[in-house]
Amino acid sequence: MTTTEDPTRSEDVHARTARFERPPWPPAGPRRLIGDLGGTSVANGLIGLIFSATGPVAVILAAGSAGGLSPAQMASWIFGVFFLNGILTALASWLYRQPLAFFWTIPGTIIVGGSLTHLSWPEVLGAFVVSGLLIVALGLTGRVRQVMAMLPMPIVMAMVAGVFLKFGTDLVRAVGTDAVVAVPMVVAFVVLGSRAAFGRWMPPILGALLAGAAAIAVTGRFRLDGANAHWIAAPMIQAPQFTWQAITELVIPLTITVIVVQNGQGTAVLKSAGHAAPMNVATVACGIWSLAASAVGAVSTCLTGPTNALLVASGQRTRHYTAGVVCGLLAMVVGLFAPLFVQLMLATPVAFVATLGGVAMLRALQGSFVAAFSSRYTLGALVTFLVTVSNVQFLNIGAAFWGLLAGLLVSRVMESGDFRKD
Repeated sequence: MTTTEDPTRSEDVHARTARFERPPWPPAGPRRLIGDLGGTSVANGLIGLIFSATGPVAVILAAGSAGGLSPAQMASWIFGVFFLNGILTALASWLYRQPLAFFWTIPGTIIVGGSLTHLSWPEVLGAFVVSGLLIVALGLTGRVRQVMAMLPMPIVMAMVAGVFLKFGTDLVRAVGTDAVVAVPMVVAFVVLGSRAAFGRWMPPILGALLAGAAAIAVTGRFRLDGANAHWIAAPMIQAPQFTWQAITELVIPLTITVIVVQNGQGTAVLKSAGHAAPMNVATVACGIWSLAASAVGAVSTCLTGPTNALLVASGQRTRHYTAGVVCGLLAMVVGLFAPLFVQLMLATPVAFVATLGGVAMLRALQGSFVAAFSSRYTLGALVTFLVTVSNVQFLNIGAAFWGLLAGLLVSRVMESGDFRKD
């Protein structure tokens, strides 16, 4: 008896086993892209962009201010992380037909902020360049996907849960400290999410956003500073300076943060939603875009976890990619009008951003806990979660990496049977 092999299945298997993952072919045309686009995708893309343009931007501003960067240098940094990474996000999401949000490493930004107290800005830029080259080199080996596949998913998801926990606790604090803004947002989210018919009429996240905007308008809490009339970004081409001190201090932590911590989170989030992120291609892209970003003074590019979690928070899996395209296009707009957008975000109450991010991340946080503690490697997952939440740092590397390492060691010693089953 002879059988014929399904060519579509063969192409899919080849794409997943090739050294560099190939996107589906042909790419989605304009008619399919518009057909797959809907209110849920637009809402998820908008919320993902708003999240990236609020709290994470505050981290950049804090790091740049601590390092004595000029407003022009910080504006150029923000242009790079939005406009350049927006191009990559929209392009990759469209080609691979899955949400692939590339932004910047927040832990890496925090590391850079500490280094700016004793390193000059050109020295830090030199470390960005070397980090980008190292990430490209590691991606070109074609082994990143295999290495990441060796990490047990419950332990990786426990790291993700530890990182995402802050969004849940910030939501609770916002309700307690600024109920006038937070409570209407939570009520709108719960009501619209309680019935499928309500959710089809208006996505719960979008409802929470509108409820918060209405509460801010009614209470007169929106205070825009009109002193700065510069709305359009003016990126600065900046020259790096290569010193052993900066390279030794920053390159390895930035590389680990991008490939293991940030890309690991993004891959785990997408996998839990039914997507297979192209890890080898993503690593090479992160390295190339990190080199481009360094030219305008921006920190390394990564496949972000929280934003991708927001893009897959709702809607059909086959249409998630359109949320990535929307997010990328909006990010390019934010990059072009970075000064104006930052002013708008800073004019809103802190509780608005915290509540919006919290309700948007609830499902992702729930899924992380279920994936981490529902099957095997539970002790290792618990250790990973605790170390990640502790926010401890060692050798200038953040807690998420050490949590992942500690969980793997504990599981290898005390849950060796789970490794044998796998």
